[in-house]
Amino acid sequence: MEREELLQRYAAGERDFSKVNLSGVNLAGTKLSGINLIRANLSHTLLENANLSGAFLVMANLSGANLQWATLIVANLSGANLEQADLRHANLCEAVLTGTLQSQVNLSSASLQGAILAGANLIQANLQQADLRGANLYGADLQNADLSQAKLTRTNLREANLQGTILPEIQLQEIPLLEC
Repeated sequence: MEREELLQRYAAGERDFSKVNLSGVNLAGTKLSGINLIRANLSHTLLENANLSGAFLVMANLSGANLQWATLIVANLSGANLEQADLRHANLCEAVLTGTLQSQVNLSSASLQGAILAGANLIQANLQQADLRGANLYGADLQNADLSQAKLTRTNLREANLQGTILPEIQLQEIPLLEC
């Protein structure tokens, strides 16, 4: 599907675009809040500055997509493929990212306050300066991820794999790692 067709149908009130192929399409700056892109192919799609608040991106392929400065507040990305996606400065507050594949994803300076990343694959993810306050990373795989200068107050890292992870200089008692 091309950009023009998607935007025309969205403007006409259509919201269900599940399983659509938008690979490589330029959707920068678009306002697509509440859109249903379940199982859609958005690989290498340009979504810079796009508003996808409340979007359903469950099992969507966003590998290599550019989502810099995108707004994904309360979006559901459960099971989505975000491998090598660029989400620098993206707003993912209270987004659901359970079971996502985010290997080598760039989330530097992203806002993930209250986001649910339980069981997410964040191997070699760049989370430098990310705001993860109150986020749930229970059981997440953060092997070799970079969390330098990240905000981790009230972040749940219980049962997370932190092998080789670069953590910010913090007091470990600030972060729940194990049940007492």
